[in-house]
Amino acid sequence: MGRRTCGTLLKIGDVAERAGVSLRTLRHYDTIGLLPPTGRSEGGFRLYTEEDYRRLQIIQGMKALGWSLEQITEVLYTLAELEAPQTPARRAALLRELAVHTTEADQQRRRLAEGLRRADRLIETLQQGQTRATEVA
Repeated sequence: MGRRTCGTLLKIGDVAERAGVSLRTLRHYDTIGLLPPTGRSEGGFRLYTEEDYRRLQIIQGMKALGWSLEQITEVLYTLAELEAPQTPARRAALLRELAVHTTEADQQRRRLAEGLRRADRLIETLQQGQTRATEVA
């Protein structure tokens, strides 16, 4: 199915499908100010840019790490600020903030990876138990 666009803007349904999220999620992100649409169509549909889509991907990554709305907002703010002109001192401070967020993300990812390894071992143990129980029966 091809993407429907209004000019270079993507309709909400296309963004939702592409990102694997619900329309309700995108509407919620708009309501709380996390991902407001760039515009609206004449019919009132939310319209998003590729940059909005990239922002959604960042949000999804942070949600996958279990980050709070406050943490997500902080990171998005830092990233947006880095795109704007800054004094060298302010840019250095923003880069330090981003480094802290990067370290936090890496640590959380490692914890999640360890949890997955443990889950894999559990599944293997359970499957072995099923196999043994089937062989005995």
